[in-house]
Amino acid sequence: MAIQSPEGTRDLLPDEALFWSHFKSCAEDVFGCYGYLPIDTPIIEQTELFVRGIGEATDVVSKEMFTAISGENLKKLLEGGSLKAKSRLSLRPEGTAGVVRAVVQHDLVPQGAAPAKLMYAGPMFRAERPQKGRQRQFNQIGVECLGAEEPTVDAEAIIMLMRFFVKMGIPQESMVLLVNSMGCEACRPAYRDQVRAYMNEHADELCETCMTRAELNPLRAFDCKNERCAAIMADAPKITDHLCDDCREHYEAVLKLLDGAGITYVQDPTLVRGLDYYTRTVFEVQVTDGLGSQNAIGGGGRYDKLAEEVGGRPTPGFGFALGYERCALALQAAGVEFPQAQQCDLFVACVDDSCRSQAFTLVQECRDAGYRCEMDHQHRSLKSQFKLADKLNARRVAILGPDELAEGRVKLRDMATHEEALVGLDEVLAELGQALL
Repeated sequence: MAIQSPEGTRDLLPDEALFWSHFKSCAEDVFGCYGYLPIDTPIIEQTELFVRGIGEATDVVSKEMFTAISGENLKKLLEGGSLKAKSRLSLRPEGTAGVVRAVVQHDLVPQGAAPAKLMYAGPMFRAERPQKGRQRQFNQIGVECLGAEEPTVDAEAIIMLMRFFVKMGIPQESMVLLVNSMGCEACRPAYRDQVRAYMNEHADELCETCMTRAELNPLRAFDCKNERCAAIMADAPKITDHLCDDCREHYEAVLKLLDGAGITYVQDPTLVRGLDYYTRTVFEVQVTDGLGSQNAIGGGGRYDKLAEEVGGRPTPGFGFALGYERCALALQAAGVEFPQAQQCDLFVACVDDSCRSQAFTLVQECRDAGYRCEMDHQHRSLKSQFKLADKLNARRVAILGPDELAEGRVKLRDMATHEEALVGLDEVLAELGQALL
């Protein structure tokens, strides 16, 4: 049996690979208008970065991270040895922690400097049960703004993401924006204690995982997918009823800015997202068509303590990530078609093998001029060459025959109208450029 791709991964074949490239390009255009610049961090990081940054109690860290280990280190572990921290590596399950690590390591936000606005795109890895819209290797695009704590940063990023989704073709009416505040270190500890007390009162009704979370981080229970747990947690104390004055003022300012921009949203006091580093604003964008229960296509929030968690100076931050695979499903549900990867400006066909040398030369001249050009490499008949030209979506076909070449001419066919014209061999580039215009 032929080797297959690993479970939970899939190949992006040419049509979709082209669309993924287009998807990233559109993100760069939209986010670039807001001042975001590209950054590319390693796919592997020290495991400690995710444990300290994301949180040991999260599913991402406790259940879903892939360990990356060399053969030498694996042998050492099997022999009962231990690894140094720098040798304990994991494939990145999300992008924020790595970007913040890079900002801290390279001091991209010196004291008093303007915020660092960064964007990334690439694969992430989580050992989840594969299902529609959820893969073990998936692609994300994200942004991070480090160095500013104003609510304008939060609102600006949320507005930017909504603008991007609409530009890509997801209808505004099919999206739901959920927003909440997670509070800060001044008000969240007391709220966390209230949630823990509430959970202990309902211990016999909650699942074992939730009760484990009650000790480590009870707010994680709001993420439980068990319907019974969700129903019980719906009546738990709400964070928005326990915000300190500063957090409440910040949250209200964000909502006012969204209102001013005409952004429709729903306040969801149970929204906590899946990672421990969030403070204050959190949000999520969901779609109503194409994804079933896995309907979130993007989200994020503020993380003012994360830089300190990874060893840096206090640096406020805000960011979000969007999943390409889920967005692609939402776009398909909205009727957006992927472009065809096979595109050809000119196919050069030979009547017989005596013309192949001249055909090869013409193909190279057209490519050097910037045109996408192809020819037959398998000695096909002229009829089969035209079939190949059709398959390649060729817009024009140049037919080279001995008689025409003896006169320094070629026959140029428009594949849409089937009109043909004899043109000089030295006029093909000019005619091709005029035709494509």
